[in-house]
Parts: sequence; structure tokens; C-alpha cells
Amino acid sequence: MGGSQSGAGPGLSYAVQVAPAAVRQLRKIPPEARRRIQAAIEILAETPRPPGAKKLSGSSGDWRVRTGDYRIIYEIRDAQLIVLVVAMGHRRDVYQH
Repeated sequence: MGGSQSGAGPGLSYAVQVAPAAVRQLRKIPPEARRRIQAAIEILAETPRPPGAKKLSGSSGDWRVRTGDYRIIYEIRDAQLIVLVVAMGHRRDVYQH
């Protein structure tokens, strides 16, 4: 009854889509970090607003989740149950997308 916005609700999950630019960025990330990022992206399907996720100010609705020194930038489209990953990369570079 608490109205949590952390997930899709009982029995619902979001489709995760990764933009072509984000796929290219993922290929440049070292394998160990890449595995952690892929695991974090899979979690977004069940919990698009996981603990620690932050809505980015100055954006049109982008969210950010941290994975070590790497960041995943994504949009949540609640009406369509879609999480769209738009960028990922090292924290020093990723916000320049």
C-alpha cells in the first residue's frame, strides 16, 4: 500500500533496450567491469529505480545508477514498461553523451 516506485509491480517487468551508442560504449569497457554493468542492467528490468539510483537534474528524465567507477544512464518509460539505456562508461566520461 505504500506506493513504492522502485519496481514494476507484482508480476510486471520492464523490457530493457540498449541504444546503439551505449552498445558501442560497452564494448570499450574492460571485461570485469562489463560483466558488472550487464548484471546491473538486468536488474533494471525488475527494479528500474533500484536503491542508489538517481534522477539526473537538468535532463529530460534520465536516471543514473553506479557500478563501481562506471555509470549507466537510462530513461524509464513507465507507460510502455521500457528501460532505455542511453549511455554507459567511466564516471569521468559518461556525462558527456
